[in-house]
Amino acid sequence: MGGTYWDESACYRFSADEVDRMEEVSAEMHQLCLMAADEAVRSKRFAEFAIPEAFHELVAQSWRLREPTLYGRFDFSWDGEGEPKLLEYNADTPTALLEASVVQWQWLEDVKDSGGPSPLVPESDQFNSLHEKLIARLQALQPAAGGGVLHLSCVRDNDEDLGNIEYLRDCALQAGWDARRIDIEDLGWDGTHFIDLEETPVGTLFKLYPWEWLARDEFGQHLVGRPAALLEPAWKMLLSNKALLVLLWEMNYGHPNLLPAYFTPERFGADYVKKPLLSREGANVTIRSRGVVREQPGGYGGEGHVYQGVAPLPAFDNRYPVIGSWIVGDQPAGIGIREDDSPITRNSSRFVPHYFT
Repeated sequence: MGGTYWDESACYRFSADEVDRMEEVSAEMHQLCLMAADEAVRSKRFAEFAIPEAFHELVAQSWRLREPTLYGRFDFSWDGEGEPKLLEYNADTPTALLEASVVQWQWLEDVKDSGGPSPLVPESDQFNSLHEKLIARLQALQPAAGGGVLHLSCVRDNDEDLGNIEYLRDCALQAGWDARRIDIEDLGWDGTHFIDLEETPVGTLFKLYPWEWLARDEFGQHLVGRPAALLEPAWKMLLSNKALLVLLWEMNYGHPNLLPAYFTPERFGADYVKKPLLSREGANVTIRSRGVVREQPGGYGGEGHVYQGVAPLPAFDNRYPVIGSWIVGDQPAGIGIREDDSPITRNSSRFVPHYFT
């Protein structure tokens, strides 16, 4: 990759009404997703989500207990006209959190205070309460966890994941947790509990590691016995899966913020987007639109695919933005914008700040 990631050569301007609309839509999508999770558990549709059979009951129990969630991120296509269209929901391991929370806020403050030429006016603001809401949510989660130690883990030698983990660890410390980072490869098992390198039991674990990987790892089989409280909880397997898009459309047919989605492409004709049930950063996504086929390589798709209607991304001088709208707990908390030279948002996409007036 090696290109620019944080890009302040441009910024996106919204009106206050547009921000209000994005907040309203995000809140509604969150509620629709919770209803979809309830339906998936009630009707035992786990196989459609490619969830291994050994984890079906764990997911169901996790949902029935309403095990708490920390956060998630919806991705929308929207140019400010018409309705935002939901592309997908990153409900388990969303990243670009540090950039969306404190980095772009600091950019706003710096530009407003610079005294130089700027499109910002003194009353310019940002749809961004991520930092405050994360700390408040982590404070609220602490009593339910039954202890003050929170372990936060990601894979070793992944700078992006580490940056997100260290930011969340800082938020957890401010929320009153004894927050400790551990590489997920260093988690141990003593026959009853997960343990850290000091052989301290891990009672509450935030894992920036996908549930679908855990469910297929030999070590992850210990999770069936519920030895620790996990963030995100097991029921998020239902929302971090593109099969959710099919269920949402089935339950809310014709909803103005949803795109048609099915498990087969026949209803679309020539134009549709093909997405693996389980994938990351645009890998193995195919867009067929107006006679043009765009494909992103990758190693995903073995579990199956969904087919979704096309919502073309806005294009500004061949820059294609996706709006990532964050949910913390049950509340919308702000947006971050990823921008690519391709209509498929990838790991190499740039992060571009925003403001509204």
